[in-house]
Amino acid sequence: MLRSLIKLLAFVAVVAGLTLGGAYLMEQGGGAVVAMAGYEISLSPLQLAIGLILLVALLWVVLQVLGVLGAALRFLNGDNNALSNHFSRRRERKGLEALTDAAVALASGDGKAALSRAVVANRYLDKPELTQLLIAQAAEVSGDAARAEETYKVLARHQRTRFAGIRGLLRQKLAQGDDVTALRLAEKAFELDPRHRETQDVLLRLQAESHDWAGARRTLGAQRKSGALPRDVHKRRDAVLALSQAADVIDESKDIEAREAAIEANRLSPDLIPAAVMAARGYIAAGNARYAARVLRKAWDAQPHPDLAAAFAEIAPEETPQERLKRFQALTAIRTEHPETRMLVAELLIAAEDFAAARRALGDLPETQPTGRNLTLMAAIARGMGEDEATVRGWLTRALTAPRGPQWVCDNCGRIHPQWAPICASCHAFDTLSWKTPPTEATLPSGVELLPLLVRDGTPPAAAPEPEPDAARAAPVTSS
Repeated sequence: MLRSLIKLLAFVAVVAGLTLGGAYLMEQGGGAVVAMAGYEISLSPLQLAIGLILLVALLWVVLQVLGVLGAALRFLNGDNNALSNHFSRRRERKGLEALTDAAVALASGDGKAALSRAVVANRYLDKPELTQLLIAQAAEVSGDAARAEETYKVLARHQRTRFAGIRGLLRQKLAQGDDVTALRLAEKAFELDPRHRETQDVLLRLQAESHDWAGARRTLGAQRKSGALPRDVHKRRDAVLALSQAADVIDESKDIEAREAAIEANRLSPDLIPAAVMAARGYIAAGNARYAARVLRKAWDAQPHPDLAAAFAEIAPEETPQERLKRFQALTAIRTEHPETRMLVAELLIAAEDFAAARRALGDLPETQPTGRNLTLMAAIARGMGEDEATVRGWLTRALTAPRGPQWVCDNCGRIHPQWAPICASCHAFDTLSWKTPPTEATLPSGVELLPLLVRDGTPPAAAPEPEPDAARAAPVTSS
């Protein structure tokens, strides 16, 4: 609408300018006298201007006629392609000019101008693989999704432009949220060019989102073969896919297959916490406690995590707090200064009712790195050591507004996840979740988490603080 209005205003301005110019020339005196062969012609300024314009137009027509006559003479002299070449050169020149204008407009972000000039170029040039592609891209930029999709379909029908057409359709379907069709297009594009990195990444993400773990592992292998992934990154991501495959198998209640897949994931990446936990539980189910403990100790050495401690407790669920404290020394002797290790030791000592030792184990964590968890532990210690109720409530009040501490955070977009997942729920990036403290800490809305791995029946020890109605509640560490 605005463009049409601008064109109309421009036309009115040109007509008005010509009218004013003509009126100005008519008011001027003088003129010109043309004498030829005894004839004299007097021309007013307006007539002289019109004559010059007509003379220029006549010269252009004469040049065009001479060009056609020259081509006709060459044709009569035996050049059978002279006439066709003459007109094709003109068409090609116009087409190339339009093509250049379209490319410049597209680079400038003017999709409508680019589309208009690309259509002109397509009319003059016999190069559909070039002009149709430019039309599709210009239609995308200008927001004409229907025309872009139709043009990409035309490109996909021809061998030379098939990959570009399918890739364009893939982008269209991804933008529309049609992941089912996008997956089929990505698979076809991958068949045509297995080394194309963008296609590999899109296909891997779509396969993972659709839980096609076997297909995703094949795509990952192709990435490694093409040199798109370093060996260590490939190994880690293959472990993530193996772990996800194992999780699906568990959902289908196929314990043996799940156990084998989990063990394979842990073998590929021993520092992948969910893989270590799943592999350890597979060993526990098979009655191999020694292997389970070894897997968990190795993962703890790489990254202490509450889920690892919870799985370590499952190795001997019927032991007393004192027995558990002794057995856990195999784990707590690793990374002794890590905050997670110190909090684990404190929790074990609270369960064993050694509150003074628990306070020493925490050290300065509540002051230097306060979190809801270690402040709740301080409340439990205060209650166990017989301190007054105001002190206990003070620790619990601080715990309610304290940072939560490390969580599963997406390295790509910063989204916090309650549990580990192979794909970020926000940005859909693959293998980007890390166990770390988020840049902006979120506090707990209605309570904090206290880990008691640490008793046989899962209930808090007798000396631990009772849950306050609106203050805090006890919860297992595995909810992290």
